[in-house]
Amino acid sequence: MSTATLPAPDPLRVRLAAHVGELLRLAAPVIVSRAGLMVMMAVDTAIVGRFSAQELAYYGLAHLPGNIMVGTGVGLLMGTVMITAHAFGAGTDAECGRAWRRSVPYALLLGVLFALVSLLGDPLFQAGGQTPEMAAGGAHVLAVLGIGAPGMMLYITTGFFLEGIKRPLPGMVAMVIGNFVNAALAWALVWGHLGLEPLGAVGSAWATTIVRWAMGLGLVAYVWWMRDHDRWQVRLPVSDWWSGAARQRHLGYAAGLSIGVESGAFGGLGLFAGMISPLALGAYTVGLNLTALPFMAAVGLASATAVRVGVAYGRGDRSDMALAGWTGLGVTSAILACVGILYRSLPDALGAIYTNDPDLLEAVVPLIAFTAWILIADGGQTVMANALRGRHDAWIPTALHFFSYAVVMIPVSGFLVFGLGHGVHGLFEGILIASLVSVTILSLRFAYLSRR
Repeated sequence: MSTATLPAPDPLRVRLAAHVGELLRLAAPVIVSRAGLMVMMAVDTAIVGRFSAQELAYYGLAHLPGNIMVGTGVGLLMGTVMITAHAFGAGTDAECGRAWRRSVPYALLLGVLFALVSLLGDPLFQAGGQTPEMAAGGAHVLAVLGIGAPGMMLYITTGFFLEGIKRPLPGMVAMVIGNFVNAALAWALVWGHLGLEPLGAVGSAWATTIVRWAMGLGLVAYVWWMRDHDRWQVRLPVSDWWSGAARQRHLGYAAGLSIGVESGAFGGLGLFAGMISPLALGAYTVGLNLTALPFMAAVGLASATAVRVGVAYGRGDRSDMALAGWTGLGVTSAILACVGILYRSLPDALGAIYTNDPDLLEAVVPLIAFTAWILIADGGQTVMANALRGRHDAWIPTALHFFSYAVVMIPVSGFLVFGLGHGVHGLFEGILIASLVSVTILSLRFAYLSRR
């Protein structure tokens, strides 16, 4: 009697399933954490937008440089998660703690620099073609946001450390709590509830600033007192926080410049919108916010992809490294396609969340429907950029980002808006074109390096 031999499991299928499972396990809390940043902005946008369309324009103008600084800070501090993930993959736990300890004073330094830049809002906005009234209103909001910059940088770098050692949950919990507190504070400060004077957009900025400091200090306290802090040696002092972190900063310089260029390009489009009209700037703010919300899910998946690629790179496993990168792109594309279907189906209902102004709603609804086309390409390009950084390919992705968003997006959008008269819709057409260019060339770069 013969015994049938069962077929051996497909190694690629098994490895792919393991990558998807690990990616989602790592990414889920990171998605909540990253998306929480945009949920906070979305709630503030809705609260301010329902208070006043003019205040929404001030809010949107202030967040153009504000988002550039936060995005640049995220990039500059990205060396924390890369070095931590590599050390974790190599089994050198003490080096993980050293990476975090070196990053804390660097994060505070960046936050202070951003706070100082935030005091220059009025001349910067006027130089960008805004009216004196718009510049003054936006500058007041920006100055308040700047006060919270050091707290935000603390939260980011500590969250990166925890993600690098595969413990993203505390960052997620801090963000969830922060969002509830921010919503309550913004409701009271913007509208003047609980006996307070209504502050409009400035009130939302104060709510955000308070919450950013609370999240940053809370996450630092968690790391300091976590049960196995001795394993990571997080309490040991470091005297070489600057000189000993050259490689860490080098990785961050490339990512910071890359994200800064991308954020700056989107800020430039916001200035274009302000040149059209305050209503166009309000519509751009809402449309970009709804684009950025699912994009934060892509950022979370991209961060998890960078960790997976970085761990495989630390082990010297080229095949697993390539599979980690392509898995990240595939999973992200599938998730964002589902969000795109929702945006195409319910643009009126989504727009009504942000405003009850009929003119603003009329401008916003077509933008929401159009952003469905942007999501997959925009999310895919951030995943592939992070996959490349996880492989220690630092400067080429930066150059490719510069080409896509500075060389392509800004002039193309300007031509569509001012040359062809497409209005604020032309800005989003330019974003789509640039994102398609970016995801294509970054994917080709990753494919090339995967074969080496």
